[in-house]
Amino acid sequence: MLIRRGREADLPQVLALIQELAEYEKAPHEVTNTLADMQRDGFGPDPIFRFFVAEQPADGTIVGIALYYTAYSTWKGRMLYLEDLVVTEALRGTGLGRRLFDAVVAEARHTGAHRMKWQVLEWNEPAIGFYKKIGANLDPEWHNGNLNSEQLQAYSCDPAIEQLVRSAG
Repeated sequence: MLIRRGREADLPQVLALIQELAEYEKAPHEVTNTLADMQRDGFGPDPIFRFFVAEQPADGTIVGIALYYTAYSTWKGRMLYLEDLVVTEALRGTGLGRRLFDAVVAEARHTGAHRMKWQVLEWNEPAIGFYKKIGANLDPEWHNGNLNSEQLQAYSCDPAIEQLVRSAG
């Protein structure tokens, strides 16, 4: 398997793997991301994510991805956030996930990141086993918070703050 940086032409296969992950996590209806969104957000004028792919050289089929972005910790500085690591079901357990994880770790080192973070579902025993095997910290103290699209729209912001943000462009 070839591990390489992702390209815009890879996005249809990447989105298919994201959908496969959502099915594995029993939430296929939760994927609302589109190819157009990914093209804009990954390859537009202000890219906000990058990714590595695992590709079968013989036919160009992408069988795994590691999608990440740069984040910032007020305590530690630059960090990389691994949003998703996906290996197609037929190839899980072959070491391919480890190679994709290695690529993100190497990127974190190369970019001067002081930390790398990710999440894992509490029931995903194979992934938890992998992270424990490599000596990662799985922190039980932190809760994950989020607002979905509807909650973001319904949230009542201070009007002066809304104006500040709109006027900043």
